[in-house]
Amino acid sequence: MKIQRLTEENRPRVYALLRLAFPESEYEASLLENLHKNNKTVHEWVSVHRNKIIAYIAFTPAYHGKNVCGLHLAPLAVTPEFQQQGVGSELLRFALRQEEIQSQPLFVLGEPDYYKKFGFTPCALPICPFDKNNAHFLSLRNATTAGFTVGYEAEFMMSGKPSRPKGKKRR
Repeated sequence: MKIQRLTEENRPRVYALLRLAFPESEYEASLLENLHKNNKTVHEWVSVHRNKIIAYIAFTPAYHGKNVCGLHLAPLAVTPEFQQQGVGSELLRFALRQEEIQSQPLFVLGEPDYYKKFGFTPCALPICPFDKNNAHFLSLRNATTAGFTVGYEAEFMMSGKPSRPKGKKRR
């Protein structure tokens, strides 16, 4: 398996992967298609095995008002036949070591037990607009003490409503 930056020609393969990894949700693929269509800054990598993209991870800006205050990790996905084999964990560890990621505060709306293994902790502040009680909202390197609702790129709202984890871990 090798990890590389997502190229424009591989975008359709990632959209297909997201639809496989999240079969009950069109949100993730639609989100990514909208981000790409609108030329938004996305830090993204894929895991490739035998010339097939088997995992994907993305980071987009997090906002405090109009100012960038960190990055959102979303989505992280692994094709079903490679789930539960450490592929998502390896891709996440790789991404966390990258220069554009390693010094930023990071936020994720996800399964707490999974993300805690990578140093993410429950996030009291800022407030996540998609998780009323911040029960599934975690952060890494977050020194925020101000009470505000963290902002997302507009495409997060255009793509429908993001789904919160429902007990089943998806990676």
